[in-house]
Amino acid sequence: MADIPEQDIDPGDAPDTRPPQDARGKPKPRLGSLRALWPFVMRQKGLLVAWLVALAASSTATLSLPLVVRRMIDHGFSGGGNVNATFALVFAVALALAIATAARFFFVSLLGERVVADLRERLYSHLVGLDQAFFERSRSGELVSRLTADTELLRSVVGSTVSVALRSVVMVIGSLAMLVATSPRLAAYTLVGIPLCVLPLVLGGRRLGKISRQSQDRVADANALASETLGAIPTVQAHAREPYERGRFATAIEASVATARRRIGMQALVTAMAISLVFGAITLVLWSGAHDVIDGRLTVGTLSQFVLYAVLGGGSVGALAETWNELQKAAGGMGRIGELLDERPAIAAPARPHALPVPVRGALRFDGVTFHYPSRPDAPALEDFSLQVAPGETVALVGPSGAGKSTVFSMLLRFHDPQSGRIELDGVDIRTLDPAELRGTVALVPQQPAIFASSARDNIRYGRLEASDAELEAAARSAEAHEFLSVLPAGYDEQLGERGARLSGGQQQRIAIARALLKDAPVLLLDEATSALDAQSERAVQQALERLMEGRTTLVIAHRLATVLKADRIVVMDRGRIIAQGTHDELIAQDGLYAELARLQFLD
Repeated sequence: MADIPEQDIDPGDAPDTRPPQDARGKPKPRLGSLRALWPFVMRQKGLLVAWLVALAASSTATLSLPLVVRRMIDHGFSGGGNVNATFALVFAVALALAIATAARFFFVSLLGERVVADLRERLYSHLVGLDQAFFERSRSGELVSRLTADTELLRSVVGSTVSVALRSVVMVIGSLAMLVATSPRLAAYTLVGIPLCVLPLVLGGRRLGKISRQSQDRVADANALASETLGAIPTVQAHAREPYERGRFATAIEASVATARRRIGMQALVTAMAISLVFGAITLVLWSGAHDVIDGRLTVGTLSQFVLYAVLGGGSVGALAETWNELQKAAGGMGRIGELLDERPAIAAPARPHALPVPVRGALRFDGVTFHYPSRPDAPALEDFSLQVAPGETVALVGPSGAGKSTVFSMLLRFHDPQSGRIELDGVDIRTLDPAELRGTVALVPQQPAIFASSARDNIRYGRLEASDAELEAAARSAEAHEFLSVLPAGYDEQLGERGARLSGGQQQRIAIARALLKDAPVLLLDEATSALDAQSERAVQQALERLMEGRTTLVIAHRLATVLKADRIVVMDRGRIIAQGTHDELIAQDGLYAELARLQFLD
């Protein structure tokens, strides 16, 4: 049958919104990438407005301080009747500043928490929806680093840096305006120094942004290495490779520290230059103002007011230097997060998905399927693979490693799409289905079951979240799991530990079988669920599997041929092709690859 046109099954190509790439293919860090935060900020309009109001109030109070200080100096010490009122005004302005500053801190910090929480939720939701090809080329440790460390940078940006930056901009503009109003001549001297103060920001900012991105990449590398090693700690310790892994991690940490040292050095240099130039200009202005006071052109209070405004403006320029550095660093983090958000899954629901017939019978058909993994484009994992499985039939897939058995499962679950050919479930091309509906009809019991660090009850209920406790216990009994679960200290509520560390291999398999039983899907995929078990555990698991297979279309990947003798049909695969099929006795009589595999295992 002809393949379905691509436009009928894909929702359409998304426009390429990725930022410009550097020579190594990495996005160039730029402040523009922080614009992607704006939609998340706008979801918190109430907090945003409250923060801006508090910011305006605190800035107004701060800019009012030099005025009341001038009044205090010129009139508060004169001995007249205005002493009490003058000092009361000073305290009132200080109190208003304290309240407004506290409100600004509260609202902007809460805004940062909410924005980062929304961003993390969006990023995680996006990641779990990406296809298997993305995870095959990505390291989980680096993804976790982007989900945690990079979003943590953005928390400080939204919750602090942006507030300081905006406040500093307001203070610089307000201070300049008041400087001109206080003494135009001295203000002219101050304005001459502003370009010199801004210059280090422009020159150092681009370099700092590149180094910040490199620093975050090195941290992600170290996190990925740690995640990989800790996930394989039994293998590490079995080979006594603790010193080797410590050395590798130390090297990765040193690389991250070396890059961080360069970033910190550049940040310190930019900050030092900006502050030196700012306060150098203030000193020059003070020197000129002192002569004006001596000559009677200014009062002491007026000069004090001017100096305070100059200090406020200069300090704000220095703060801008620091916030510029932080913004550059955060832009690198947002660029890394943006890379993930720009990823588009190759496997997606079509615009108008078809529906499966009700009830689903479980008839499977592979028609001329050819598939190459992206990492191995020259070696087909499946080549012109055709297979029909009747509803309720049990078919075993056997063959040497690399024959394509696991790829058949991946294709049926639509983790990948074939380059040619089609796969049908009950006569419907699975590419026309919503992947969620397709996967809802398939239960998988893998060779290495995924056990989550939660209770046994939660692990079994993962097969069908809405299942009742009675249904859950019935599935556990059928899976031969109730007996060992009931004697645990907390029973079904016992925490199983990371990757099921508190259970044996056979117990983990029975949890996975109970999960599949609870799902009650018409199609069952078994990836050699008994290959790593002892004889007693294998017998219990085999009994559970026989109950699970009843009335279901079942595909079994078998490495141990003793487990497939009861299959309705055995399909022998090699290099992505079917080379023989039949019953055990028929395949032995053909004296082909299956007979050779049988002789190697049974020896008799």
